[in-house]
Amino acid sequence: MKDDSREERRRLRVPRHLPRLALLVCLALVVVSLGIAFRPGNPPKPPEPPFSEQARAAALADTLQLRTAGEQLGAAPTGTGRPAAPAAARAALTRTVSLLTTQARALLRPGQAPAAAPATAATSAAASSPPADAARLAADLAKSGRQRLSDAAAADGGMARLLAAVGTAQLLQSSALAAAAGAPDPAGSVPAPGAAALEAAPAGSCSAATASPSAAPASSPGAAAGNAGLPGALAALVSTELETVYGYQVALTRLNGAAARSAADQLARHEALVSGAESLSRSQCAPIPPRQPGYALDPSFLASPGPGLAALEAATLPAYGDLVALSDGETRKWAVAGLLGAARRAALWGADPGAVPGLGADPASFPSVPAG
Repeated sequence: MKDDSREERRRLRVPRHLPRLALLVCLALVVVSLGIAFRPGNPPKPPEPPFSEQARAAALADTLQLRTAGEQLGAAPTGTGRPAAPAAARAALTRTVSLLTTQARALLRPGQAPAAAPATAATSAAASSPPADAARLAADLAKSGRQRLSDAAAADGGMARLLAAVGTAQLLQSSALAAAAGAPDPAGSVPAPGAAALEAAPAGSCSAATASPSAAPASSPGAAAGNAGLPGALAALVSTELETVYGYQVALTRLNGAAARSAADQLARHEALVSGAESLSRSQCAPIPPRQPGYALDPSFLASPGPGLAALEAATLPAYGDLVALSDGETRKWAVAGLLGAARRAALWGADPGAVPGLGADPASFPSVPAG
């Protein structure tokens, strides 16, 4: 009888619906946990693009904006309230637009769909505040060119070469456009990075680490390739400059007047560039090509040295482009300045350095730029 009463009291103390309550509590906890698990949080910020990609995108946007501005200035002035540009300025504007179009195509990423380029933002910015005249566009073009050369000093090898080529051509075209518009040259007195010491190569000391490609760690094949490539690029540049020096020496025997004075100045510059490239080679433990007693020249060179000198100057552009891609630091800056100087000298003698001087690529292979 006592056992029955105790059992009855236990049943009275324990709620009859306790199992159900426990089940509901468990279900509530499951629902809450699922809500926490599936509640969307703040999406993680995408990683910042590397500097080379940022520099490429900025160069493409600026180039597209400048192209649109050039198209607007070169269009018929009907209803714009602006007088028509002189014929020389219109021709220079057409050339500018063509050059910028080729550069924009070169700046598209490999495999990038043309529609993915930032054309809309760039062209809308240009449309909202177009330059007042060709002189203003020339100044904007020079500003863009200087920025590209500055970015080339810090970008990855291949991108550095492309940016240096784009910046060089933009600076040259800004000078041509300003001259056609009768305005001061916005780029003539602006050197490239490292140009102040163009003939004096950066100081350096040869070390065992750069003595040969095999000195690079086995786990870093890229470093070995870089060590192998830089000495080769320096040797090619020394050889090219030595041939150019010889060409100027021969040309001076057949030139007179202003052309002879200009050739003498350029000869001194090339002799200094040879010394600078040889100094760089010694700092990299790279072999220095021997100086040859002479080089074969086309008979047309002897008859008309001007075009021959233009061809020799143009031939140095790929050598400087290679050195830009394969070097870094002060050597890279020296090479960028050398590329700009070579392009200016080529243009001085009548050669067309092209839209991407020093870049060994066929512009016909570049992707198309989106319309608009």
